[in-house]
Amino acid sequence: MQKPDLSVEIAGITLRNPVMTASGTFGYGEEFSEYVNLEAIGAIITKGLSLKPKAGNPTPRIVETTGGMLNAIGLQNVGIDAFVEKKVPFLRTVATPVIVNFFGNTLEEYAELAERLDLIPEVAAVEINISCPNVKHGGIVFGTDPKAAYSVVKTVREATIKPVIVKLSPNVTDIVEMAWACADAEADALSLINTLTGMAIDLDKRRPILANVTGGLSGPAVKPIALRMVWQVARAVKIPVIGIGGIMTGIDALEFMLAGATAVQVGTANFLDPGAAGRIAAEMERYLADNGIADVKEMIGALEV
Repeated sequence: MQKPDLSVEIAGITLRNPVMTASGTFGYGEEFSEYVNLEAIGAIITKGLSLKPKAGNPTPRIVETTGGMLNAIGLQNVGIDAFVEKKVPFLRTVATPVIVNFFGNTLEEYAELAERLDLIPEVAAVEINISCPNVKHGGIVFGTDPKAAYSVVKTVREATIKPVIVKLSPNVTDIVEMAWACADAEADALSLINTLTGMAIDLDKRRPILANVTGGLSGPAVKPIALRMVWQVARAVKIPVIGIGGIMTGIDALEFMLAGATAVQVGTANFLDPGAAGRIAAEMERYLADNGIADVKEMIGALEV
């Protein structure tokens, strides 16, 4: 039997396999280049980018939890100017699609970033982080209000010709309603889930472990929730869905595809195993070969309910 075909397409971008790296867990790509062949994965998604450099939250800002980790990094990043000057030259040398995750605190910031990113040929697509507060409207989080989500996605859609992916927050009452709002605003794809809000406590000190008190929970502990949300959203929208949440193995990744995901993002696994993304792609290929499945696209949405 020939090697299985692992290629998939997201918003007009052909990926050699469905494995992408989750924003915030893979730096800007170069940091992991010694540990994983960047041309053996489907796409690189960079650390979330803002207009100005951002120092992030005070430490401690990462803590291990049962089956996962909490992070309160605070979206630390170099800012768009340094990204263009210092990060893009390396990304230019890699024959793997680069997707830039970005965020703002106002619609104007989202628009300006989208316009700036639109001018960078090395950027194949953008991924909007909408888990941020709208500082002009009382701090409501864009990603928890359908109208606010629609506004920010529409703003970005009008500011760029590149494919637009929207990363959905799970900290909502109805994930499908959020997905509909983003699809109506002409998003090209959806990625989910972002982290769940959680906290950890030091019993002896009687204090929160994280300086920020709360943080984002990721890792295997969130996988059942992520699978459920991906399954719900994939059935409700006609645009591709990218699954995220506790993917540690090729089997995990294929489960997300059965639930309806066209591709997946590997996040927390990168901290445990810097070569996780490449390993997971290889494990997916091995499963398909062992089970006589010629094309990974046969798995998308094939869950029998």
